[in-house]
Amino acid sequence: MSFPPIARVRQSIPQPSVPDLPGTVRRLILESRLRERVKPGGTIAVGCGSRGITAIPTVAKAAVDTLKEMGFRPFIVAAMGSHGGAVAEGQRELLAGYEITPETMGVEVRTDMDTVVVGKSPVGLPIYFDKNAYEADGIVLLNRVKPHTDFHGAHESGVLKMLVIGLGKREGASQVHKLGLRGMKEVLPAVGKFLVENTKFALGLAIIENAEDMPAEIVAVEPETIFDVEPRLLDRARALMGRLPFDQIDVLVVGELGKNYSGAGMDPNVIGRLMVETQPDFDRPLVTRLAVLDASEESHGNIVGIGFADLTTERLVSRMDLDAFRINVLTACMLERARIPITLPTDREVFRAAIDTCWRIDPLEARLVVIANTLELNTLWVSPALEAEVRAHPHLAFETGFEEIPFSAEGTLDQERLFPQSVRGRRAAGAYAGH
Repeated sequence: MSFPPIARVRQSIPQPSVPDLPGTVRRLILESRLRERVKPGGTIAVGCGSRGITAIPTVAKAAVDTLKEMGFRPFIVAAMGSHGGAVAEGQRELLAGYEITPETMGVEVRTDMDTVVVGKSPVGLPIYFDKNAYEADGIVLLNRVKPHTDFHGAHESGVLKMLVIGLGKREGASQVHKLGLRGMKEVLPAVGKFLVENTKFALGLAIIENAEDMPAEIVAVEPETIFDVEPRLLDRARALMGRLPFDQIDVLVVGELGKNYSGAGMDPNVIGRLMVETQPDFDRPLVTRLAVLDASEESHGNIVGIGFADLTTERLVSRMDLDAFRINVLTACMLERARIPITLPTDREVFRAAIDTCWRIDPLEARLVVIANTLELNTLWVSPALEAEVRAHPHLAFETGFEEIPFSAEGTLDQERLFPQSVRGRRAAGAYAGH
């Protein structure tokens, strides 16, 4: 079977950005009501998660330095629920991958999994909360506001979710997730309201990213305003997030899945597949055949999201850390996404099977799109069947002519050549520090 040739396309949509990250973070903290909530010399738990926020090392360091400048005693606390295998060492390793260490931050980094029970949720389950954060004099959370990968609601991924699930550790995350969509849409906001009123939550810095994965805006969220402000920030984030520019795709090949790209491994808002029990998929894009080739090193063997794909490689499945994968999936209670698809020995065979089963008689007519991952969507490679749509799109432009898909002699796709500026490409070139 002949493969269609592919050409590189640049997706360029004008993006807002924050020009001075450290200065912005410092100004927001200084202008906040933090001094009214925490006495001088008080301890402040600075919550950081595991979502792969591009600017998190810069934001965290600026926050820590500003808190020190104000006379507080900050420390970093892991706020990532059950990630990292739900053990202290795994969560410490994840934070270190984002350059958040005692050495880089200049403060203690606490990843203990100990919790305290601070109350009961509306359904009668205990509300768990990180012990280190609970015993601090104040809590400052650093998190991205972004459309969630599992549901739509007033509060999706954001500061409130970090407070409830991130600082809930494994038990807290499980108590919300075990009720499925009801837990996320109803229980999470109710538990969040309880925690805002009954813990030392003092400030949130909400990061909104543009389609290039850089901060478009950072907003200080006070406890009194979080329920009004965060839904508006979510709408803003939804409008800015990167998406695929096509409504229908015969074959979509994703180079890498990973927790650093999406909490779901691959972002459903991008691939159009929700795969949540009892819920329909999104209206667009409609993807006939979805393949994924590899898992990022930053996922540390957690291949959650593999079930979105129809086809994958034996290489990807072999990277699985069974314990980390199983714990995350069972805690999240989204089992559809954990099913292992058909596996094949090489990337070339995955391409062949995907094109052969995409319901096109002539393989050269297949509407094929290749992307690095579901976060970095500035560069895509497309087949000739999409040429007319690319040329008609105001924010798309061809950067190369059509050429053969670059497979090695062993049948491995040369992702580093196709996507040199991606996380994988920079990692291979030694220019990626892991955040």
